[in-house]
Amino acid sequence: MWTHVLGFTALPHLGGFAGALITRREVKTWYQTLTKPSWRPPNAAFPVVWTGLYTGMGYGSYLVWKELGGFNQDAVVPLGLYGLQLALNWAWTPIFFGAHRIKLALIEVMLLTGTVGATMLSWYPISRPATMLMVPYLLWLGLATTLNYCIWRDNPEPKRD
Repeated sequence: MWTHVLGFTALPHLGGFAGALITRREVKTWYQTLTKPSWRPPNAAFPVVWTGLYTGMGYGSYLVWKELGGFNQDAVVPLGLYGLQLALNWAWTPIFFGAHRIKLALIEVMLLTGTVGATMLSWYPISRPATMLMVPYLLWLGLATTLNYCIWRDNPEPKRD
């Protein structure tokens, strides 16, 4: 049983580690050239916050999986939405930091935030503790979306062919 807990909890970190490789390189170069709002968190806060958020969402997904008795017909919507939001989460970093597509990243993070909300709504009747583990994530996405918007607004993208 502990292997399931560990696997579900570790899964979100896989995309986080991959994204960190892209982010680490770009934060020192391209990201430094951008105009950013004064209220943004320090760069050092992001890996700490994301470690906690990934751990919480991963453990929450385990609670939902366990409560539903595994991957079955009842799990399609709640765990499918979870998987979709996880894929959207992992996609944001390559879009923003890798491709430097600030506007596309903004659209993507808005879709992500909506999908996280839908995931939470689908989890609530199954496991309230799992749902509550997603609350900090949703709040952080609100901050991240606002930050992405301000960066997009203050840094016009070059015309693309």
